[in-house]
Amino acid sequence: MNAIRASYDSIAADYAEFLANELDDRPLDRAMLAAFAEIAGAGARVADVGCGPGRVTTLLYDLGLDAYGIDLSPGMLAVARKTYPHLRFEEGTMTALDVADGGLAGLLAWYSVIHIAPDQRPAVFAEFHRVLAPGAPVLLAFQVGDESLHVSEALGHTVSLEFQRLRPERIAEELTAAGFAVTATLIRERVGNDKVRQAFVLARREH
Repeated sequence: MNAIRASYDSIAADYAEFLANELDDRPLDRAMLAAFAEIAGAGARVADVGCGPGRVTTLLYDLGLDAYGIDLSPGMLAVARKTYPHLRFEEGTMTALDVADGGLAGLLAWYSVIHIAPDQRPAVFAEFHRVLAPGAPVLLAFQVGDESLHVSEALGHTVSLEFQRLRPERIAEELTAAGFAVTATLIRERVGNDKVRQAFVLARREH
């Protein structure tokens, strides 16, 4: 976690600029976010876990949600707070969320569970289940694959990041085991700078 935090702190400003318009040419990604927002319901309190510079948090807000961001990196949070001063951003980790049991009407993990080791994902999904109200949606986004990758350079900065490419069917199995009902899985082909296919898994807390 310390390496992840330090790496994202170092690239925060450049990362925000690099991804500022990322969703403009990704209508399917936006459609999944819109579906998530509709299921959660207008005004629903939802958390963007691993929010980075807040680019998706503000999109959820614009879709009518009471959205706020949670991130491990103070550097990312500083950028988010400066860019979107009308939104709330908190420092935290998805392994132990500072949220009451059943306190959320929705949870987004947009390319953030990729940093969780495979043997830790069940505990993370159990934590997602704990903080969500019954029936509330969770939406995960990630790259498709089986590889564990190490990144030592990003946007001209030296970093140390481990991330996982994931199989949607495996994530669906793990969510089901954690007490979720999977409602949709979308796999889309590469767009823009994508190196591999991208996946989106939408589920609801069952009970």
